[in-house]
Amino acid sequence: MDILKKDKSFVWHPFTHQLDMIDPIVISKGEGVFLIDEMGEKYIDAISSWWVNLHGHCNSYISGRLGEQLFKLEHCLFSDFTHGPAATLAENLIDILPANQAKIFYSDNGSTAVEVAIKMVLQYWHNQNIEKKTLIAIEGSYHGDTFGGMSVGARNVFNNAFESHLFEVKFIPFPTSDNRDIVVEKFEEIARVGDVAGFIFEPLVQGAAGMRMYSAEILDRLIEISNQYSICTIADEVMTGFGRTGKYFSCEYMNNLPDLVCMSKGLTGGYLPLGATSCASFVYEKFLDQDRAKTFFHGHSYTANPLACVAAIASLELLKSEECQNSIRSITETNHQFKEQLSDRNSILDVRTLGTILAIELKTEESTDYLNSISNYISSWFLRKRIVLRPLGNVFYLIPPYVVTPSQMEYLQNCIVDFLDKFENEKGVKSQSFGQ
Repeated sequence: MDILKKDKSFVWHPFTHQLDMIDPIVISKGEGVFLIDEMGEKYIDAISSWWVNLHGHCNSYISGRLGEQLFKLEHCLFSDFTHGPAATLAENLIDILPANQAKIFYSDNGSTAVEVAIKMVLQYWHNQNIEKKTLIAIEGSYHGDTFGGMSVGARNVFNNAFESHLFEVKFIPFPTSDNRDIVVEKFEEIARVGDVAGFIFEPLVQGAAGMRMYSAEILDRLIEISNQYSICTIADEVMTGFGRTGKYFSCEYMNNLPDLVCMSKGLTGGYLPLGATSCASFVYEKFLDQDRAKTFFHGHSYTANPLACVAAIASLELLKSEECQNSIRSITETNHQFKEQLSDRNSILDVRTLGTILAIELKTEESTDYLNSISNYISSWFLRKRIVLRPLGNVFYLIPPYVVTPSQMEYLQNCIVDFLDKFENEKGVKSQSFGQ
């Protein structure tokens, strides 16, 4: 039985409508920005395989470091034991995280990194016998698919089936230039009650909501209010971390620092699953007590897996290199220039860019949400150009690996222009023939 037949017989794909699902492309190899199928066709991985890949597929430096580690230690339990890769990675992360971060807690992915942060904040207050249980989040947010992550995320098609099982969260409006005062007023109104344990946010960019972007100034103000009312702040940097917004972390755009930071995706350069949650000293100290019941009873079988930690160490070394930082600056500048080029397009609602992220929101007759049918046409059109995109409804975006070359960026931009020309000529999706 070949790979495709096995897949169709036994595999359930994520975020994929299963009925009449089109055949997935069988990928046999990765090389730089390319995914290569079993027929040898190359596809530009323009979204870094769900935002995880930083330095290109099968990066020789990361692969080499992993190869060495494979013959030293593949895994060991992380309770009562430790190992060099975990300790070194923690040190390296603290070095680039906001200055107030002091401790690293490892988990498996972005959702679990968020789950850890939520539990830390709630138990932080519980350990002090202080009645604070309310959490604040921003409308439209996405913080993962575990129950804690879903609870602090938007109530939408992602979690409608589980809504009755999610805990209550106070949501503030998504900040814009027009509603700044309203957002601040609403936030202060909730904070004044005095029972708020924490405020969780995707700093500056809401990824799954359509790469929606908001200003550092208003987030700075919300963190300032949180500090005023002793509300713990959680920065979900799962998508925005490790250079995606032009800095190591989006929090660097603010003056006020978060108390906890959630990391995953780019952490290992796209090699292996790994999550991490960092916290400030004052959070950690409330778990230091003679009363063993105040221990943080949370863990995973593969916590701090040595292979994943080595991949992350190697990825961070590449990220800090001048070559990589120059590439991030180049992609950022290219995005700004392309945004200006698209400014007079009447088919576009908005073009948003921050660092290496570029998002284009199309005008369509359907509602602007994740189920907008235009996404299927966008995906198929670009696949024919050998470009991998995964639109968020009527929003499609570029978030490429940092090894993307100027000529490859030019090709991506030219294809986007061609797509917009066709879209405008046909005045949007009118039939199944669009994009054929």
